[in-house]
Amino acid sequence: MSVSAVSTRPLAGQVGWLRSAAFDLNLIVVVALVALTAGAVALGQPHLFGVVLILDLWLLGYHHVVSTFTRLCFDRASFREHRFLVVQLPIIVIAATLAAVYLLGVWVLPTTYLYWQWFHYTRQSYGIERMYRRKAPAGTVIHDYLTTRALYLLPLFGILHRSWQQPARFLGMEVKYLPMSDVGVWLVGGLAGFAVAAWAVVSLRAAWRGELALAHFLYTASHHLIFLTGYWLIDNITTGWLVLNVWHNLQYILFVWWYNNKRFGDQIDPQARLLSTLSQKEHVVGYLCVCVGIATLLFGGLQVLSQTYTFSDAVSVALVVSMVLNFHHYVVDGIIWKRKKAPLPSPA
Repeated sequence: MSVSAVSTRPLAGQVGWLRSAAFDLNLIVVVALVALTAGAVALGQPHLFGVVLILDLWLLGYHHVVSTFTRLCFDRASFREHRFLVVQLPIIVIAATLAAVYLLGVWVLPTTYLYWQWFHYTRQSYGIERMYRRKAPAGTVIHDYLTTRALYLLPLFGILHRSWQQPARFLGMEVKYLPMSDVGVWLVGGLAGFAVAAWAVVSLRAAWRGELALAHFLYTASHHLIFLTGYWLIDNITTGWLVLNVWHNLQYILFVWWYNNKRFGDQIDPQARLLSTLSQKEHVVGYLCVCVGIATLLFGGLQVLSQTYTFSDAVSVALVVSMVLNFHHYVVDGIIWKRKKAPLPSPA
């Protein structure tokens, strides 16, 4: 195992922020605190779980999906480039989702969502960790091998732990799990624990020598804390998911605004006047209001659908639409952040 370093000369006072101390501390610390607070409220005041869930879906969940569309169709050039993702792909996802429900049953929706969101959340976090890796100042030391394995092994242990627990319902719906033995889940758990502990030791040694990439360390530590809390420390699968979901949504919203801001800089692009204007730092509140406004229309529409239309006693149109939005978002994110011409690294 080799230690990856930018150089061997430590430089004091450089931490490797993506944008600034204020932005990055919001992305790393505040986002994690909001997610943990949501989980604490849901655990401590179970009667408030529904309120917290509605706020998460309305203000963060659908907002985070809308943020994706700011990259796809908020200007003509982006729409032309991503026409397939905006027009044809939703039809394909709808057809596949309906076919799966018809052939397998309603359980396929929450089951697919459970495992796909685990992968999606992990990949997004890995992408952000890589950005902090690239921003690590000269003279800081990062053990890439340990960092990557710890980052993946802990979420893997988490989803395998849920599969081993096999809670009867997830998000109030029947769900099926991959078979998992006691030995298998605790073997992965042991590997994850060893990897995280080794990463912590290497990081502490780097800090002692003045070679710690502080921003990278803080982000990676927040990743471990959130996944450990969401998948293991909180026994209830839905409450644990809430912590992960709030963290992921807020993280993505901030990241996409930052991406758009980097794309346009301080300039208003005549070909993308709306998005470039909203992406200026002085218009961040306007950007959030536009996204929340669109998300509110989407959320309200789904509530109407859920009370009006059902395919059967168990399947509402709103449930299918909500899952289609998530599945489409996962596919789109797996494409747009990996295209070679993208000027910034991927979060997912």
